[in-house]
Amino acid sequence: MDRTRDPVRRRIRPRGVPNALQDHPVVDTDDRALALDMTRQLLGECQVTPARTELDDFHCRLHAVQLIDVSMTYLDYAAATSIKVAESADCYTVHMTSAGHGTAHIEGQEHHLTPFFALVISPRTTYTLSMDRDSPQNIIRIEREAVERQLSRLLGRQLREPLVFDAVGDLTTDEAARWHGALQIFSNEVMSPRSLIQQGIGAAPLEEMVISTLLLVQENNYSHALKSRPTTSGKPAVTRSIEFIELHLAEPITLNDIARYARMSPRSIQAGFREDLGTTPITFIRDRRLDAVRRDLLSAMPREGITVTDVAVRWGFNHLGSFSGIYRNRFGESPSATLRGTRSA
Repeated sequence: MDRTRDPVRRRIRPRGVPNALQDHPVVDTDDRALALDMTRQLLGECQVTPARTELDDFHCRLHAVQLIDVSMTYLDYAAATSIKVAESADCYTVHMTSAGHGTAHIEGQEHHLTPFFALVISPRTTYTLSMDRDSPQNIIRIEREAVERQLSRLLGRQLREPLVFDAVGDLTTDEAARWHGALQIFSNEVMSPRSLIQQGIGAAPLEEMVISTLLLVQENNYSHALKSRPTTSGKPAVTRSIEFIELHLAEPITLNDIARYARMSPRSIQAGFREDLGTTPITFIRDRRLDAVRRDLLSAMPREGITVTDVAVRWGFNHLGSFSGIYRNRFGESPSATLRGTRSA
């Protein structure tokens, strides 16, 4: 066939894939159906519509790395494209336009996005993101439950309402430098062949750093409580008790042990947990141990041969029948399913 008779297609050139994601391609396609499927998995129920004048230039490139509850992704359509999200996924996403610019419409308001401003989407949000040609997105996705768990720990109490972030974040402020620094550490750990996460450990603390930084840097409906709190709780009994629990989480803990450390009566500690956290010390310990079990199961490497029993016993769950039930109630799946999911990833 005479190639000179074919339409001239704009050359797809590599643009701005972060170094940490260079070796982690997920899709590289002209197929709009496949691009839509990948976008829905990342952002939620949506429609992806290239500009009519640039249909021939549409080309989807997606690179991604996922640890446990935090994913770093790069999304580029090459052509000017609109993403209309009917309902965002059950997660928080931070969109950073690495080049060019775009426009976001959320709840009747228009926000202009450039490399200097990020878009922060809370779960179940309806919005439209319109990206100009050559405006790739670096997107951090964090699962909702992980963000809420970390926020609850920082506050020292249960959440009384859903967490909602301001839609736009200024990436040029001094505070934003902390966000950039957290992402740089994340990237370095992903790239380094000798990093802790490459050895199957250290993912959970790394994710907690990223989540905590976002909570403290980006304005949200809990910002005042986070920035004004003198301690992790309003009651010294609870503050000291949580400190002891975190230090000895993998060891047997009794209410009397906590009381001696906190220099408070067991009754005062129980009252403090009930009023500040809406729970009991024993339930708090159990939930923190369940969180630790889940982190270990999600971080397990196949070559280590780790079993559910190993992890459960490590964190003090010796009655495996009842452990499986409370684990399923908290996380919506069996511990063995969590471990299998990690090994098949």
